[in-house]
Amino acid sequence: MTNIILLGLVSFFADIATEMVYPLVPLYLTAVFGATPALIGLIEGIAESLASLLRIFSGYISDKYKKKKPLAFAGYSTGLIYKIVLVTATSWAGILAARVIDRIGKGIRTVPRDVLVSESADKDQLGKAYGLHQSLDMAGSAIGILLAFFLLKSVSGADDLNFKWIFLISMIPTVIGLFIILFVKEKKSTKAVQNPDPFWKGMKKLDGNLKLYLLVAFIFTLGNSSNAFLLLRAKDVGFSDTTAIFLYFIYNITASILGMPLGRLSDRIGRKRLLVEGYIAFALVYAGFAFATNKPMLIASFVLYGVYLAAIKGVERAFIAEIAPKELRGTMLGLHSTIVGVALLPASTIAGLLWTGFGAKAPFLFGSGMAMISAIILIVLLQKPELKQIQED
Repeated sequence: MTNIILLGLVSFFADIATEMVYPLVPLYLTAVFGATPALIGLIEGIAESLASLLRIFSGYISDKYKKKKPLAFAGYSTGLIYKIVLVTATSWAGILAARVIDRIGKGIRTVPRDVLVSESADKDQLGKAYGLHQSLDMAGSAIGILLAFFLLKSVSGADDLNFKWIFLISMIPTVIGLFIILFVKEKKSTKAVQNPDPFWKGMKKLDGNLKLYLLVAFIFTLGNSSNAFLLLRAKDVGFSDTTAIFLYFIYNITASILGMPLGRLSDRIGRKRLLVEGYIAFALVYAGFAFATNKPMLIASFVLYGVYLAAIKGVERAFIAEIAPKELRGTMLGLHSTIVGVALLPASTIAGLLWTGFGAKAPFLFGSGMAMISAIILIVLLQKPELKQIQED
């Protein structure tokens, strides 16, 4: 459990740094560079998709060379480069480059970190382990957002220099997270696998439920556009830049509080039920964003969005790690992240175009529909798996 807490603290500080910046990026693009919703959607989609292509290879390398900690450290290190590029950017293209660097780092670190969590967990408490990590992760996000809220509120106006000052401050928690990861212990594994089969040949070994879930993840993500649109929707309803950021804090703190309890619940009642309920919650969330006509409705939607995240993120990692072949665990976690990332480019692009062409309701109604389709597929087709508990490493 100590290793899981350390990994959670690494994510805690990394997410403080990330979320001090992330909710400011769409505001920075619109206030300083005059970006449109369509352009923001394109930037976010490109950044997420290009970086996510690395995740399956990151997982494959983790499985092959059995060196997950150095790979995770390298991924977290890019957070410093990201902030430097943000500070020096002079156009939206520079912001795009910064976002790509940030997402590349996430693409490198996420899978080896998740494998380290699974290897450090008791085999009957996998949901609890991922839930604990998710709670610390989202607590860091919440604190980062709260810091961004107060820092932006304390300065006089959302101008170029004020944004860059916050970007520089966000480097401090990045450095703290890099220091903590040095204390994470990696289990001694067998030597690197020599001349392993290409990862796609391993698909023959996959449980049918895992193949189905990978397909559902793609379908769902087509409607799950960048969170930047949530902030834009908040402004559309009447929230200011600073109060819109505070709404993002509410969503993250809700996910942090519920992450571990829902992870433990999935250990008792099974992953399928939590995944289905999470998708239904998302459908309700996006319907709420579509039809919100006042601030209380939008606040309630952000709270429910946190419930969705707590029900899905840790649980789906536990589900994948649980039924993936041991020798392909990192590859499958990476494949899932890659599939989600590839879907994010059309998702964010579609959302931007729908908003521009048909108004603010359109992208949220589309996302709500895709979530309900995903939930129905899981209800009808996902069988109760013959759980292959995590094998002893």
